[in-house]
Parts: sequence; structure tokens; C-alpha cells
Amino acid sequence: MTGLPAYKYEIILIDNCSTDGTRDLLRKLALQKAHLKVILNSRNFGHIRSPYHALLQARGDAVIAMASDLQDPPEMLVDFVNKWEGGYKAVVGVKEKSEESRLFFLLRREYYRMVRRLSDAELVENFTGFGLYDKVIIDYCRGLNDNYPYFRGLISEIGFPLARIPYLQPARKRGITKSNFFMLYDLAMLGFTNHSKVPLRLAAMLGFVMSLFSLLGALAYLIYKVLYWDSFSVGIAPLVIGLFFFSQSNFFSSGFLENTSEQYTPRC
Repeated sequence: MTGLPAYKYEIILIDNCSTDGTRDLLRKLALQKAHLKVILNSRNFGHIRSPYHALLQARGDAVIAMASDLQDPPEMLVDFVNKWEGGYKAVVGVKEKSEESRLFFLLRREYYRMVRRLSDAELVENFTGFGLYDKVIIDYCRGLNDNYPYFRGLISEIGFPLARIPYLQPARKRGITKSNFFMLYDLAMLGFTNHSKVPLRLAAMLGFVMSLFSLLGALAYLIYKVLYWDSFSVGIAPLVIGLFFFSQSNFFSSGFLENTSEQYTPRC
């Protein structure tokens, strides 16, 4: 922040119920530094709800979200503010390259591309949430009443013009990430389900096609039984056909489920 002497600022740290002594250290730092505020979660609220809650507690004219492992370069804050002063309501960092494992970087990049292609909005590829957001956007997020959003997609859904700043993500210097397979899978599925109706449409189409095949199979079975009543035994075929038909009908019906949550439309 020494590069932004004209601004008053506060730093909000949210601790997701750590057990390594961090909480005591944060309490001491908060007492020593007036611009430092600390939120200590009563339990682990997960990797989505916890940082999103911290964003909503900010009261400044703009909020910058970044991870605490320094893989989001703090020196980019000056660039973010310069773009914001130019009139952009959101300035996002785009991770064009990374010093992490090449395999993981390629997998993440392909995931972002897939979500963008399936999404109803134009999502930003290689955007992890690191960026600056105007107070207008934060106030709008407060009004959504959604404590488990896919924030990366939400920024695009709101519709304000975005400024993109590419950067090289450095390797993690210390510590081990807590993002395991299940956390990454949860985040990936959240991106698909929150910003695309394609999975529902595919479910409806697949259920309809399979139900149609079940009906045709049942009809063919009935005709064959009528023609060869004495020589063709019933067996378990009717049970199997009925089971497939009702299961696929259920699958088909699930495809009509619509997202009834509030649509993201910009507020003036």
C-alpha cells in the first residue's frame, strides 16, 4: 500500500478455525495495528463461504480479494487501483502462467474453458477470484442472499465491464494447501451447476431417449408374446423393462428442474 499513499485502507483477515496457533497471533496483531481487522470463525465453514463472508464485511469504496499464501502477488494492487480509477467496476487478475505443477495448470485451464463454453454468461478463463471489486458490486452481492456462490462466475453474471490484468502465479513459498480432491470437485461442480443449464438439458434428453427405447422394447415384447403365446415365456423381461422405464422417466423429469434463484441483473 506504500504505492497508494492517497488511500485509507483496512486489511481483513478471516481465519477458518485454524488449530496451529494462528488465532492467538492474529489477536495480537489486531491489537497492535489499527487498520488490521480479524474474523475468527467458530468452525471451518469451507473454502467458499468463508472468504465470501469476509468480502461482505468490507465497507470501503473498493475491495481487493486475495489468498494469503502470496500466490496472488500483492504488488498488483497498484495496477488494480489504477484500472479502477479509470472507471472499471471490476478488475480481475488472469493467471496466464503458473509455477505450479504443469499438469495441474493444464487441467485447471481446460476446466475454465469448459465452464466458459457451457455457461450462459461469458466467464473469464484462468480467473481465480483475485481482483478488485467496486462497492456497487459488493452491495449487490449482499442483496443476493446467497452464502454459497460461485464467485468467479457471479462477477461475470452481474454484467459490469471487466478489466483483465494477466500475471504469472508464483509457486507457494510455505505451507501445504488444504485444497484436496473433494474441495476441488465441489468447486468445479458449483461452476457447472450455477452458470449453465446444459447438464439439466442433457438429463432431460437422455431420460427421454431411454424412456422411448424402454417403451419400444415393451411394445415389441408384447407383440412377440401375443404371436407366440404358448412358446414364449414371460420371464423377468417385463420387470426389467418397467424398472428401466420408470428410472429413466425420473431422470427425464429431473431435467425440467429450473434454477429458481434470483437472476443476476446489474443495479444502477
